Amino acid sequence: MISGTSVKVTDVTSKCYRVANMSQAYVTLATNDGYAIGALVLGHSLRSNNTTRDLCIMITPTVSPSIKALLHGVFNKVISVDVLDSGDSAHLSLLKRPELGITFTKLHCWTLTEYSKCVFLDADMLCVQNPDELFSHPELTAVTDIGWPDCFNSGMFVFVPSRDTYAKLLRVAEEKGSFDGGDQGLLNTYFTDWHRISFVFNMVASATYTYLPAYKQFGVNAKLIHFLGSMKPWQHRYDVTSGSVQTPAGYHHLAPYLNSWWAIYIRLVQPGIPEMDIPRLLAVKSPLEDTKKMDISAIDSNEGRSHSYGHYYLRGGNEVAQQLAGLHLGQESIQEGLARWERGEPDYLGRDSFANIQAYIDSKLKSGK
Repeated sequence: MISGTSVKVTDVTSKCYRVANMSQAYVTLATNDGYAIGALVLGHSLRSNNTTRDLCIMITPTVSPSIKALLHGVFNKVISVDVLDSGDSAHLSLLKRPELGITFTKLHCWTLTEYSKCVFLDADMLCVQNPDELFSHPELTAVTDIGWPDCFNSGMFVFVPSRDTYAKLLRVAEEKGSFDGGDQGLLNTYFTDWHRISFVFNMVASATYTYLPAYKQFGVNAKLIHFLGSMKPWQHRYDVTSGSVQTPAGYHHLAPYLNSWWAIYIRLVQPGIPEMDIPRLLAVKSPLEDTKKMDISAIDSNEGRSHSYGHYYLRGGNEVAQQLAGLHLGQESIQEGLARWERGEPDYLGRDSFANIQAYIDSKLKSGK
């Protein structure tokens, strides 16, 4: 030891380890406020499990300023991307394959060349155990998709940012497109020689995963939970009194993970969201959908009675409907509206606002349809 110096070797090693890991990051994507909320919970769950890597999120202009500000408090980097910008390198490709808009947005992760290696995670995931060992695996490492085992699920994958890879992916998108219409088909077309890793790094927690004996045997080892499917954690009904999620039939095994998701949301995310934004952020249904397929059990026709849905309340009757006098929701066809929602582009401030959704439901209930 040098005279007058009291730095321990272990301290130096630990510091160097942290500096080295600054060039690696978990990356996610939010194309609207709903997924940004999911990303906030994901970010907190990674930090609560003591990750040593950076957290980076790519967002589109549809993410509101108030939510963007919250993202800056959790993620090391918040990067705005917009493939519809004429100055974007994907613009000409998008003109040829407009149906792949969201896919092109996800491809931007290969432009993050300030990092030497990254792990992409969908925003509808939750970390329950530290998964940092993923960074020891090469590009492209992923988990086999349960729907088609010859492919990997693109909700989680290890990748190496590269402008050259990005350009090649755009070329494949232009020439071949995607066999499933999304990023998973495109990435599987390009990365044919991919590396398989355990299901515990992308445990698909949905009704399609019904092999309960395997779940009971290996579920305790899960590190990353993926809420794959149309029903996201923020779309489940949460009882603030009991502190638990009401899971529908076929989803009971999800209760512990959904409760964990909501616990993080209630304690670490929700307090920072402006109260006026809450209904809009968690509006989960489009007024263009068939109300017969919607769960309307939380709606009461008695004036003034309220029911907990998530952390806010739906109030029955005319209160909301009166605020919407003169608004028209029928200017867009059902097909156009559903396509817009599937692209991740709901009009939260307009026809798809929470107030409009509530008014639409009320009108259907009154008409008996």
